[in-house]
Amino acid sequence: MDVRMIGEELEAADQLDTVTAPLTQAVRAVPEPARRALAGDWLGHPLHPMLTDLPIGFWTTAWVLDLVGGRRSARVATAMVGLGVASALPTAAAGLVDWADLSAEKKRPGVVHAVANLAATGLYGLSFVARVRGRRFRGLALGMAGAAAATAGGYLGGHLAFGTTAPSPSSADQADATTRATNGHRTAGDPITT
Repeated sequence: MDVRMIGEELEAADQLDTVTAPLTQAVRAVPEPARRALAGDWLGHPLHPMLTDLPIGFWTTAWVLDLVGGRRSARVATAMVGLGVASALPTAAAGLVDWADLSAEKKRPGVVHAVANLAATGLYGLSFVARVRGRRFRGLALGMAGAAAATAGGYLGGHLAFGTTAPSPSSADQADATTRATNGHRTAGDPITT
């Protein structure tokens, strides 16, 4: 199987609708002011893409410190793992609000994206606990597994945002508008689906 086709394969997996339908209802049950805040209406564009930089940055820093910093950087790496876990929570909440407005086909890889990132957050959470308890090797192993899960989740996030092909520079403006329209991303003033 061509790895570039994973997103399309998931889009066709209508078995995932048994998960996406009730999850969509749960997200839409959140009071509209909270959904609007998490959607980034106050910011003028979706909040989720901006927030993803936080856990990715914290966890990548921990990963690099674990690989090259040795024991000298263990405390800082532990702090980075913990900050990544803490920042993943609002990132996921904002992502769920955006996800609820996607088409049924886009929700399918979106829910797998969320599960992969939930797994990454759980693994990093366990890594943090192990590190705090002095079980450094276990913490490192769990952190590396978390990085793998986050990478899989990031791949699917890229599929949701950009599809499988990059637009040519001459078509960038049209591709941007098309991507927003087909992926359910709003710009300032766009209504939230209820």
